[in-house]
Amino acid sequence: MRLFAVIFLVAGLSGPAFADAGRIEVTGIGTVEAAPDMAVITLGAEAQADTARDAMQQVSDITHAILSRLGRAGIAPRDMQTSDLSLHPVWSNYNSGDTRRITGFSASNRVTVRVRDMLALGGVLDAVLKDGANQFSGLQFTVQNPKPLMQDARRAAVADAREKAELYAEAAGVKLGAVVLISEAGSPAPRPVMMERAMAADSAGVPVAAGEVSLEARVSVIFEIAE
Repeated sequence: MRLFAVIFLVAGLSGPAFADAGRIEVTGIGTVEAAPDMAVITLGAEAQADTARDAMQQVSDITHAILSRLGRAGIAPRDMQTSDLSLHPVWSNYNSGDTRRITGFSASNRVTVRVRDMLALGGVLDAVLKDGANQFSGLQFTVQNPKPLMQDARRAAVADAREKAELYAEAAGVKLGAVVLISEAGSPAPRPVMMERAMAADSAGVPVAAGEVSLEARVSVIFEIAE
């Protein structure tokens, strides 16, 4: 068997590749894009009052109104989650020679919601803003069942790896052999592609453009070099 120690630098081909001791290792990348069918929004309420009790009561009232509105909009309880409930004092501004003092209290609460009906998303956002939500910290588009898309991305990644390996083998004047090892380098969450968002509410609800989401798979494949 011939031993090869060759480093290939090929423009336009991403991922490491090398031939060593009769083997070629490459990284294949597969990407699949699809229209999202679920949105995850993070919103909440914040209020200030003279007492901690009043601040917390105001936030609780707003949060209750938001959750009730979401329930009436068809959002299932499993798709609503509150988090980051907080309460802290509000201090007076510091001036030289003065002692800082507590002038009130600020309370906040955050709600994470999964909206499975994309057509209802704009109306849901508009409704909760009218109910008193005054914090908005995230809108993410995703897919409810990413497994079939990831399977397609994995197939594309393996095909990409084989195509690269065949090119390297041809450039080196050798024949590509059987696959020795395939390993996956992690599967990131769906990411938005060409997503636009407009936050100005109108009578029809908050206008939202979902665009597409992209799922990517990366595999490392080791091929034998045939004798």
